[in-house]
Amino acid sequence: MFLLALATSTEASKYQFQKLKETNMVFYVQDWETGANAIAIPVAGIPHKRWWILGFGTIYATDDKLIVAIERNSSEVGRAHGIYVNSALDGSDLHLLMSFVFTNKEYNGSTLEIQGADMFFLKNREVSVVSGTGLFRLARGYATLETVFIDIPNSNAIIRWNVTVFHY
Repeated sequence: MFLLALATSTEASKYQFQKLKETNMVFYVQDWETGANAIAIPVAGIPHKRWWILGFGTIYATDDKLIVAIERNSSEVGRAHGIYVNSALDGSDLHLLMSFVFTNKEYNGSTLEIQGADMFFLKNREVSVVSGTGLFRLARGYATLETVFIDIPNSNAIIRWNVTVFHY
């Protein structure tokens, strides 16, 4: 028991005296839920109710690209792997749980863990960065989301992410 506590304390203290770094990044997520190239798929929902973005209880699995510009063929910097669920009775709020897995040269293999309420009818909103790995080990921060395109009938959207993280 004592050895475990000592090992944990030593690991934590090694970061205590290092200065936190701040990293800011901007990228776009194109969240396509319909069409031939759908990358966000409803996987569960309320029985006998329509599973769609405005449906309370609908859960999506996603593998969205993180890209540097709004154009669909823009350079990819990573992937957004995770789930989101419509968690508001009126259908107005998604709860996000996702990992940003970076594949670009600068951050390759590092991740950021995202969690929070995405009130997607608002043009601008904010979610939390709750952790990270690799270059973003022990990251904390936030991301502001801005909807630059939304097509509710087809459940497609383009979101601009402005991410600020503090890490060792």
